[in-house]
Amino acid sequence: MKRFLVVLALAACAGAQSGSRRQLDPPVAKRVPHPTTVNGETLPDDYFWLREKGSPQVVQYLHAEAAYADAFMQPTQGLQRQLYQEMLSRVQETDASAPFSKDGYWYYTRTEKGKQYVILARRNGSPDAVEQVLLDVNQLAEGKKFMQLGSWDVSDDGNLLAYTTDNTGFREYTLHVKDLRTGELRPETAEKTGTVVWANDGRTLFYTTDDAAKRPYRLYRLRLGSPMPGDLVYEEKDELFRIGAGRSRSKGYIFLGSGSLTTTEVRYIPADQPDAEWKVVAP
Repeated sequence: MKRFLVVLALAACAGAQSGSRRQLDPPVAKRVPHPTTVNGETLPDDYFWLREKGSPQVVQYLHAEAAYADAFMQPTQGLQRQLYQEMLSRVQETDASAPFSKDGYWYYTRTEKGKQYVILARRNGSPDAVEQVLLDVNQLAEGKKFMQLGSWDVSDDGNLLAYTTDNTGFREYTLHVKDLRTGELRPETAEKTGTVVWANDGRTLFYTTDDAAKRPYRLYRLRLGSPMPGDLVYEEKDELFRIGAGRSRSKGYIFLGSGSLTTTEVRYIPADQPDAEWKVVAP
């Protein structure tokens, strides 16, 4: 709500100051008829063409929208900088999350002043031990317009980090596996992924993938060194359901949950038996 009020105030300020300037004409999206028939009903959508993100026409129109917004808001540049500095002064830029213990390590994320992204780190044996940086998302973001860390999980022996990143802003995450002993990335990688979870053996990784609607619907079992994408062990074909994988706090079981807005169903295997048959807790 506060953000909306700030934007509204800026727009009002720009509008008040625009009277002394020439009238700006906003870009107008062309209308292209595109009827869609669903259950016998025809639904018109004259702006369906704007869904094609890679189309030169769409890119040109978005650039025109951005140029118009910049021109319209130009009188508020000073106020925008003032508001930004005021809000930034109330943010603790150098900060750290509460650490949690896992397999002898203390894991946490932290931020540094002047840097946009988090740093994933751990300490061996004690929260006061020497820090080991697992991922510096600021470094991953170098040369890119956007970077987001998604899911991540460290193998029980502490040697391997499975994590996902999105460098587009479209919530399309890529799976990576990093050897924490050498700092090198392994060759295993996959596109449009979701949750990741290690089996107890430290060499079998379960991960989910999305369909075209960004719905997590498939679970793969990958043994490191095997061809990608690994073995497909589950596919949720009901479009109302999304899946996710995780491990019990006892580390004894791996769970696969499938849920809609009103219903959930959970399957499981022993975490030390990655080849086991998945069993349903309750249909």
